[in-house]
Amino acid sequence: MAKMFKAAHLASVAGAAISLAAFQPAFAQTTQTTQTAQDEITSASDTVVITGIGYRDRTNETAPVLVYGADYIQPFEPLTVGDALKRVPSVTFLSDVLESDGVRLRGLDPAYTQILINGEKVPGSGADSGAFGNGSDGSFFVDRIPAELIDSIEIVRSASANRSGDAMAGAVNIVLKDAYSLDGGYIRLGALGFDDGRVRETYGAVWGGEVGGGRLLLGANVQGRRNPKEKLSLRFDNPADTTANTVEDQSDTRDGTDYSANFSYQIEAGPGELTLNGFFVQTDRFADEDSFEYTALPAPSTVTGLNRSNTNLFTINSNDVDTEQSSWAFSGGYEFDSFGGETLVKMGYARFDNSESEFENETEYLRGSEFAAIPAANRIYPEADRFTRDLARVDLNDTEFSARAEHTRDIGFGEIEFGLQYESKERDNLVSEGRFRTGSGGVPALAQGAIIPDASGSGVPGFTDPATAAIPGGNNTIERTQIAPFAVLSGESGAMSWEAGLRYESTELDVNDRTAAPALQNTSSDYGVFLPSAHLRWDLTDSDRVSASLARTIRNPSFNFLSPAVLPAELGDNDFRGDPTLEPETAWGLDLGYEKRLGRTGIAGINFFYRDVKDLIELDTVKVPGTNNPAVGSGGAGTFIYAPVNSGDGKVWGIELDYSASLDFVGLPDTGAFFNYSWLDSDIDDLFGSRRFNSQSDFVYNIGFIHDITAWDASFGVTYRKQGDAFSRVVGEEVTTSYEGVLEVFVEKTIGDNFTVRLTGGNLTDGSKDEVFDKFDTFADQVGRSYAEYELETETAGPTWQLIGRYSF
Repeated sequence: MAKMFKAAHLASVAGAAISLAAFQPAFAQTTQTTQTAQDEITSASDTVVITGIGYRDRTNETAPVLVYGADYIQPFEPLTVGDALKRVPSVTFLSDVLESDGVRLRGLDPAYTQILINGEKVPGSGADSGAFGNGSDGSFFVDRIPAELIDSIEIVRSASANRSGDAMAGAVNIVLKDAYSLDGGYIRLGALGFDDGRVRETYGAVWGGEVGGGRLLLGANVQGRRNPKEKLSLRFDNPADTTANTVEDQSDTRDGTDYSANFSYQIEAGPGELTLNGFFVQTDRFADEDSFEYTALPAPSTVTGLNRSNTNLFTINSNDVDTEQSSWAFSGGYEFDSFGGETLVKMGYARFDNSESEFENETEYLRGSEFAAIPAANRIYPEADRFTRDLARVDLNDTEFSARAEHTRDIGFGEIEFGLQYESKERDNLVSEGRFRTGSGGVPALAQGAIIPDASGSGVPGFTDPATAAIPGGNNTIERTQIAPFAVLSGESGAMSWEAGLRYESTELDVNDRTAAPALQNTSSDYGVFLPSAHLRWDLTDSDRVSASLARTIRNPSFNFLSPAVLPAELGDNDFRGDPTLEPETAWGLDLGYEKRLGRTGIAGINFFYRDVKDLIELDTVKVPGTNNPAVGSGGAGTFIYAPVNSGDGKVWGIELDYSASLDFVGLPDTGAFFNYSWLDSDIDDLFGSRRFNSQSDFVYNIGFIHDITAWDASFGVTYRKQGDAFSRVVGEEVTTSYEGVLEVFVEKTIGDNFTVRLTGGNLTDGSKDEVFDKFDTFADQVGRSYAEYELETETAGPTWQLIGRYSF
C-alpha cells in the first residue's frame, strides 16, 4: 500500500498545526526585540517598501536567541516559513525537492525542534502532531504558514522554564504581525511558474487600524501550490553490480491550494488589555504519483529513453491521494496589574478535521519467477499477469483546549515570574483499507499498458471496487492531559544578566484501541519530570558578548508513535506499528556562545552546543522473538515491520557560525552579505556499533549577498545553500541521503511610495535529492554485508520563478 500517512499528510496535518490557535495574544512570550508597542506601529507603505538591507538583530534576552526580521526574510520572497528558515543557521530538512516542511534544527529529527508562534506552543504540534512521516514524530510542518504573516523569526537555542520542555534541539519562534504591527493595508498579487509549464496564483490582503477604541488586524491569503518532480530508482543485487535488475521511472506531482484567514484585536479593557485572536485554514491537495518499472536494463550511465513502449516494462503503478482538511482556532487573553506586578490569563480552543482518500493501482506483467523463466529476447507481453487495486481512507479529528495563568513582579534584586499551564488534547483516528486483486493470469487479453495509470480498474474482468474496513489498531482515540507549574528568577548585575527557572511537567496519557481483541483495549500511563534551566549573559564590551546556558528538556512520544495502528507499506515497502508503552525521552543541554557587533548593524557569532540524551526514541525494525532478525512485513519476504523504540542513550554536539553585516569596510556600503555554517555531529550505539543519530546531516551552510541600487530604487541578491549527507541505520536497511546545492536570486523594483514588484528564481541549479539504500534480509546478513538488494534513487525538479507585486493603501 502507498504511503497514506507519509506523503499525503504533507498537506493535512501541517495545515492543522498552524491552525489552530496559532495566533496567541501579542503579549505572549517573545523576545524584547520583537515585542510591539502602540508607539511602534508600522505604516503599510513601510511594510511594502523595505528600504535598506536587513541583518540579524541583536536581542537583550538572557537566553541565547537569534532574531531575523522581515527585512532579512522578505527579499528572496519565501512563500512559507519553511522557505524563510532555509537562510538561518543550523536548519536542515529531509524533504522532497522543492519542499521544506519538517524543521530539523541542528540536523535532528523534527520532533526535537519546538515550533512556537508568538512564543506559544503551536496547537496540533508536539506529541499530538499529524500523520506519520509528516508530523507524527512530534514535529510540525512550517510549509503551511504563509511567509506574508511573519514579523520576525527567532531561533531559541536553549530552553526556559516558562515554555514547554519539548525543545531538545532548540525552538523556532515565529512572531506574526499583530494588531499593533500595521497601520493601513496592502494587497499582494503574484504568479508562480514551474518547470512543467504550469502557473499557479497567489493573492492576499492585510489591513490594520483602529476600531472601537482598539486595534484590529485582518488578513486573508490564497496560495496556489505545485511541486512537479521526477524520480529514478535503480536496483542491483549488490554495490559491485554494474547492471540493474530493475529500474523504476516515476513522476510525482503535488498540486493544491491553501486558503487562510486570521484576525487579531487588542483593546484596553478595565485595568488591563484584552486580546482576541482567530485563525482558519483550508487545504485542498491532490498528489499524483505514477511509476513504470522495467527489468534487465543496463548500467545507470546508459539508462535513457525510459517509456511505456519499452519491452522490458513489467509493472505500472498509479498512486493518487486526495486531501481535504480544515482547521480553526480561537484564543483570548487578558493582562492586568495586580498584587504589585502583572498578571496574565489566557485560554484557547482549536479543532482540526482531516479526510484523505487514496488509491493505488498496480498492473504486473509476468512477475517474479514467471518472468525470470522467460528468455530476455522473448519478453514481449501480450497480457498482464495480475492487477491489484488498494483503497485507503484516513479520517482524523483533533481537539485541544489550553489555559495559562502567570504572574510577574519585581523582588528587589530581580524579577520573578511564576505560573501554571494546562493542556488537554484528544485525537480520534480511523484508518481503513480495502483491496481488489486478480489471481495469476486473471487479467486476460490486456495489451501492455492498457490499464492507464489513473484508471479505476473497472475495465478488468470481474472488477469490483473493494470495500474498506479499519486496519488493526486503526480505530482509536488518544487523550493527553498535561499540567505544568513553573517559576523563573531573573536579574542583572553590572554587565551580567542571569536567569534561573524550574518547570515540572505532569502528563497523563490514555490510548483506546477499538479494533483489538477484546473489543476494547486501553493503555494508560502517567509520568512527571522536572526541567530546570539557567542562562548567563556577560557584555564584555559594547560590542562583545558571551553567553552560557544549561537546560533539561523532554521529548514526549508522539500520538502516531503511540497509536497501535499497523500501517502497511508506510515506510517504502515496509510496515509501521506504533507502541502505546513508549517512555518519554529526556536530555541535558549546554550552549556556549560568543557574539560581536560589526559596525552599526552587523553581527558575527560562534556557538558550541552539547546534548546528553536518555531513553532516545527512534524507529527500529521489529525483531522475530528471540532473534535479531526482522519480522516480515505485509509485503512478504524482503519487507519489514518498523516501530518506535526507546533505543538507549546518545550524545549530540556541534559548532555554529553566523555572519550578517554590510561590506562597507571594503568600500561597498550598499551591499550586505550573510553567511552561516553549522558543523553537526552525534553518537549512539546500536547493534552494529557506533553511528550518528539517524538522518542527521553532518553540516549545513548558506551564503549570499544583497545589493541596493539606490539611484534606481532597486535591489538584487543571490543566495546558495548546501547541506551535508544524512545517514540512517536499522536492522534490515541503511539509507544515505544527499542533496545538491540550491541557488536562488531576486530582482526588485520600487515604483513610487506604495508599490514594489519582485522577480525571484528558485532551484536554479536543478537541485536533486539522492538516496542510497543498502537492504538485508537478516541481522547476520547485514553484519556480513550479504545484500538482499542495493538501490540508488534520484529525485529531481526544475527551476521555479515568482513574480510578486505589493501595493499599500
